[in-house]
Amino acid sequence: MSNVWKIYMLAIISFLVGTSEFIIAGILDKVATDVGVSVSAAGQLITVFSLAYAFGTPILMAVTARVERRRLLLYALGVFAVGNLVAVILPGYTFLIISRIILALSTGVFVVTALTVASKLAPASKQGSAIATLVMGFSTALIIGVPLGRLAASIYDWKLIFGVIGLLGLLSMLLIITSIPQSDGEAPVPLRNQLSLLKQPKIAIALTVTFLWIGGYSIVYTYISPFLLSVTKLSEQGVSIGLFAFGIASLIGSKLGGFSTDKWGAPRTLVSGMFFHAVALVLLALAGTSPVIVFPLLMLWAFTAWSSGPTQQYHLMTLAPEASGIMLSLNSSVLQLGMAAGAGIGGVIVEQTSLTSITWIGATGVILAAATAATFFSVSHSRSRRKAVERTVVAPVK
Repeated sequence: MSNVWKIYMLAIISFLVGTSEFIIAGILDKVATDVGVSVSAAGQLITVFSLAYAFGTPILMAVTARVERRRLLLYALGVFAVGNLVAVILPGYTFLIISRIILALSTGVFVVTALTVASKLAPASKQGSAIATLVMGFSTALIIGVPLGRLAASIYDWKLIFGVIGLLGLLSMLLIITSIPQSDGEAPVPLRNQLSLLKQPKIAIALTVTFLWIGGYSIVYTYISPFLLSVTKLSEQGVSIGLFAFGIASLIGSKLGGFSTDKWGAPRTLVSGMFFHAVALVLLALAGTSPVIVFPLLMLWAFTAWSSGPTQQYHLMTLAPEASGIMLSLNSSVLQLGMAAGAGIGGVIVEQTSLTSITWIGATGVILAAATAATFFSVSHSRSRRKAVERTVVAPVK
């Protein structure tokens, strides 16, 4: 097997672990009914996952830094299979929470390690493409995994989904053993050194933008299935189609976000994308009861929301190019924290008010993100111009 196919194989496995993360949002109402909890309580399964991922992954990666990479992939997939098994066999809400924690930790370790392995398998000139391929595999779970999971859950028991994912996780271990070569671990980067970057105001502000953006998004996405069922009055098939349309639009938005960043720069792409993201959520609040209008609105929302993903990653890397790996790790943790906060806040909103309110609150979070980003870029631009003027003034006349 060529290294190219090995990278694609890792991307397919990344799709598998990504599906285990995203699928809960697609079947939230079914999980709530079966376990015997409210929809808002079921939504906290996403909060628990995100918190475990955000705090656990950096610690585990620091602890296992010297472990041989193929072995670490196998360990992660083994634990991943156990996490899915817990969801299938052990009954009740408590064991489902335990399952989500196990899945979060194993998913985080696998994804980070797979990115490292893929970059080693690829030639020096193709490392960026290799990483993009793995990210695409993980993101495809949102496009294909979630709607397929919703469809399967409407026909069979939702637990069957986790059983199949766990079984495929075990089969993935065999593929790793037979195709991925061994590679050495790395010198650990102390967490203290990683967190020291947060002391820089420009980095702290940029990560705040990530938190507000994904938090506003998560408030709505966590409860999108109950929203489409209860507010829009879609059928089971309609919800699956809506989730599929959402996933396709998110992929296109991500691609065009990267293109726009190259062509027009991060500031314009990021601020405009978040502005239209907020507009899409407001429109969803106003017209979300219409089954006809909701599909284009879902696609507009997904397109605008995910256009900011690659742009924000690029922006963060430019703030600390000497520590780009750490910056991406920090951004990943903040993303998960934002998702946890969004799911938690959304649960309170659903419990205290109604499902229709989540879109307004989500739009508020995204508007705050856009305003913070616009202010940051404006101040940075003013400082750059002032420094340029000062250099011109003090330059000796020739």
